[in-house]
Amino acid sequence: MTVDEIKQILALMREHELAEFELQRDGETLRLRKHSPTQWAGYSPPLPTAAPPPQPAAPPGGAQPAAAQSAVLEPTSEDVDLAIVKSPIVGTFYRSAEPGAPSFVETGQTVRKGEVLCIIEAMKLMNEINAECDGEVVKVFVENGQAVQYGERLFAIRPT
Repeated sequence: MTVDEIKQILALMREHELAEFELQRDGETLRLRKHSPTQWAGYSPPLPTAAPPPQPAAPPGGAQPAAAQSAVLEPTSEDVDLAIVKSPIVGTFYRSAEPGAPSFVETGQTVRKGEVLCIIEAMKLMNEINAECDGEVVKVFVENGQAVQYGERLFAIRPT
């Protein structure tokens, strides 16, 4: 990757007010993160800890995802029993592996840790978003085909 390409990415981050950007290409990873003013003042918010994601299973239709992404779980203020799955990347949210295929999960369905919840397409790469805990899906916050931002809520899961 050239310096000019990185400068173009930085300009796009400023233009679209992105706080974080990650690109994987030809075995190399570029991760850019913009710090907030509070972080420059010496404050560093605690980072969420999660177990490494399990190996992804191949989605129906034979399409193999480029990378499995781990989603951040966060308790909600409305119900401390719920965990919120947030988008770890910017992209397009898909509930199924291909158009017309059944959704990976539905509201009310019980999921296991590591089970695929959805796919987020980012730069022509299909990224599986996996459940970080066993539980019941109680809410889907995003519509199929909708653009999502980093940190946007995707699912609410009641852990078991």
